[in-house]
Amino acid sequence: MEFLLLVFIAILSGLIGSLVGLGGGIILVPATLFIGLNLGMIPELTPQKVVGLSVVMMIFTGLASTLSYMKSKTVDYKSGFIFFIGSIPGTMLGAWVNKGLDLPSFNLYFGILLIILATILLVRDKLKPVQWFVKKGMKQQFTDASGKTYVYGYPIWFAVTITFAIGFASGLFGIGGGSMIVPAMIILFLFPPHVAVATSMFMVFLSSIVSSASHIYLGHVPWLYTIPVIPGAYIGAKLGAALNKRIKSDTLVLALRIILLLLGIRSIIDGLL
Repeated sequence: MEFLLLVFIAILSGLIGSLVGLGGGIILVPATLFIGLNLGMIPELTPQKVVGLSVVMMIFTGLASTLSYMKSKTVDYKSGFIFFIGSIPGTMLGAWVNKGLDLPSFNLYFGILLIILATILLVRDKLKPVQWFVKKGMKQQFTDASGKTYVYGYPIWFAVTITFAIGFASGLFGIGGGSMIVPAMIILFLFPPHVAVATSMFMVFLSSIVSSASHIYLGHVPWLYTIPVIPGAYIGAKLGAALNKRIKSDTLVLALRIILLLLGIRSIIDGLL
């Protein structure tokens, strides 16, 4: 029964993560914690093992999404590698800090992060794009299928700094960096949305390899449960990447905002009580 539930969660995580560039862990971690620990269906799981499972899953969601986005030529490889370099030390530090968290502490801090992410998604569309980072940074161009040309960019030092913080959160909570880097890419660096999502998933793929290696070294990966999660996440990510090219994700993002907010509140309550 738990294998079927994990397959379903993994497909949903991969689909939503790939569709809006979140990586999938933002769905898998709270859903697995709730089913495994709150409902007691997989009692041997711990927060550390759920995070380890999530980061291994994100290797495959990131790979599946990246392969799909490569075909549509929306991946900015140069930016993806720069963001990845910044995230490496943060990811390793986050994985090390994770081993000291008990369940109440994990729930509390994870709930706070979910509320922050929900707030970012809520205000993202209301914030005006910031031109300063493009003017002061390395500029790039992208021309979409309709012939519209976008100019975007960023100071490399700032990109490395912000991705260090994102990498830390990724290694600590196993959520992937897409949920934080995509809004920054669109609002601060003026990335075209489809390029932001595709490049985010490329970075998630690379950073998840480092994060997984750290969690494997620390003994946090429940290998038995990777059997249903990896294929489910891969299938979901392929579906999400395909849907990304065909539909506007505004409705999904709105639902995700509400879900993250509710999950964050519940997680904080669980952590405190």
